[in-house]
Amino acid sequence: MTTADLETAMDTELLLRVDGTLPPSAEAAAALNALCDRAEASSPALVVLRATGAPVAPWPGGTGVRAVNKWERAVRRLERLDTVTVTVAEGDCGGLALDVLLAADLRLATADVRLLMAGQDADAWPGMGLYRLVQQIGVARARRPVLFGEPIPAGEALELRLIDEIVRDLPNGTERAHEMAGSREGTEFAIRRRLLHEAQTATFDDALGRHLAACDRLLRRRTSQEGTL
Repeated sequence: MTTADLETAMDTELLLRVDGTLPPSAEAAAALNALCDRAEASSPALVVLRATGAPVAPWPGGTGVRAVNKWERAVRRLERLDTVTVTVAEGDCGGLALDVLLAADLRLATADVRLLMAGQDADAWPGMGLYRLVQQIGVARARRPVLFGEPIPAGEALELRLIDEIVRDLPNGTERAHEMAGSREGTEFAIRRRLLHEAQTATFDDALGRHLAACDRLLRRRTSQEGTL
């Protein structure tokens, strides 16, 4: 995955193709960071990642931990964009492809998708994709995919809400993403995403101040809008 895989599909959309057969690398991180750079500069309606492929031996090859760290930081940056992020997955989906799926706001997939924590004859990759999987579905449901490499097929992934909808193909998935996302104001969307994620771990007292600040922001914004009518 390189910056050559980054496209502007339309004025309201940025698109990156993510190949799960490739290992974490500085090049993969650079491509994802380039996507984030453009999203922050142009504020598109959607950032779309088309993800397919899963690791095969001897993945990840000679990758070093510094490259892994660069990749993980790029995925975290994607996760925090002030833009709706969408991953459309197809076929076997593991490694880098699974990372961006689990980090996306909307997850769409074709009927043949299989989510894989481990490649052929390999243990599960112990990156932050494992962390996100457990955070999203819990230890009990993640145990077999993580410890024994059991694939998660489309139907089960849909039931677990790891994907939101099954689509015909990748282009149809992109069209459907626009329909589902609608019109979202970037900063307000990002605030609600952050509150959603923090609600899992924050105490009520810690969360109260953040939620009140978000409410105050919205009320002030509406008062300002009403004053200009």
